[in-house]
Amino acid sequence: MPRNKKKNSRPGGQHGNVHPFSDEDASIETLSHCSSFSDTASVADEGGEAGDDTAQEDFQYKLKGFIDSTVDKSAKTRQGALDGLKTAMATRILYEFISERRMTITDSIERCLKKGKGEEQRAAASLACLLCIQLGSGIESEEVFKTLKPIFKNILADGSANIQARQAVATGLGLCTLVAEDDILDVHATMECFENLFTRSYARMDGTCPLISPQTSQLHTNALLSWALLLTICTANQLKDILCTHLPKLPRLLESEDVNMRIAAGETIALLFELARDMDSEFEFDAWEQLCDKLNALATDCNKHRAKTDKRKQRSVFRDVLKAVEEGDFQCETIRFGTERMIIDSWVRKRTYDAFREFVGSGMNYHLQANEFIRDVFELGPPMLVDSATMKAMKISRFERHLHNSAAFKARTKARSKFRDKRVDVGEF
Repeated sequence: MPRNKKKNSRPGGQHGNVHPFSDEDASIETLSHCSSFSDTASVADEGGEAGDDTAQEDFQYKLKGFIDSTVDKSAKTRQGALDGLKTAMATRILYEFISERRMTITDSIERCLKKGKGEEQRAAASLACLLCIQLGSGIESEEVFKTLKPIFKNILADGSANIQARQAVATGLGLCTLVAEDDILDVHATMECFENLFTRSYARMDGTCPLISPQTSQLHTNALLSWALLLTICTANQLKDILCTHLPKLPRLLESEDVNMRIAAGETIALLFELARDMDSEFEFDAWEQLCDKLNALATDCNKHRAKTDKRKQRSVFRDVLKAVEEGDFQCETIRFGTERMIIDSWVRKRTYDAFREFVGSGMNYHLQANEFIRDVFELGPPMLVDSATMKAMKISRFERHLHNSAAFKARTKARSKFRDKRVDVGEF
């Protein structure tokens, strides 16, 4: 990550028996074939320091087993091992353990990307991102990415490669570049790889859209989102070139038949306007009125040939995009984790948050609390730490949580019923 790189930082380092606040969603029980991971917290509470050490040893033993299984002859076993490592990295801070074995894990990822098929390649690409997130922005993640980047780019450019693998690589390459790339010129070269993909979805000058399969459209969407992610770390001169080259053409993606592509294009346009206005508060776009008309049409889309869920999702997003383009406004969102909160107050912050959340999933709150690198990205400061006794005292019971959820459900139902359509039969006249 070219900005604010800390070469000697140790994101996610261990702190003995002092733990950060944990979130219910960050449970490692999601790992179906290794549900005993969830025993660690309970053993630590009941057995004190000795129990904590035993649970940690058991946990690391399982991780070592997963690492060994990534070179198994059975594709199913390799797939399970990759998924096991993914879940562990998404829900725990494992810097010390991973740092000692990073090259072994990197070699396993490289082998799975080169020789694996479909889902195995997809899992390996995701694991590469989680590995970089665990290591943080520094020499270690740079070494990992230097090994894997050529393979990523080869798969991405290979039209004969498995489409699911290409989709995963399109997303993974963007995040790994954000975290581990140390040269802004290499960042720009990677962005050109993404441009070669998503520009194929541009509507033609006569308004017709190219014939693209849903799977290929998803590939182009992933490439566009990764390209937008890297916009957040571009220099001012690069942004000026991109605004001149791509902003006039990006509205052509709004004609796509794929709702995900339309939404990704809209959010990318809003992001570009935000970055342009940060550089120049008087920024003007020649086709501003035509763009606003198109965004307004999508924000009020009532075409019957589109699914209701797609229209609802699209209208919600494009109302925010239209406000961003017209007024420079952003609908803020508050993320709560433990005793802290983070405000998503810009399109830059939203794109970055969404990119990390895509890989760590329900473990995002845990990483916001404990991962030093992610906290540095979002300017949250050092992790807030408390001991296990305080954690246990603050944890609400299952019954209290049920009462809270029930009350919230009732209030939400009453509020929505006021605005829900009251449908009646109307006869024909």
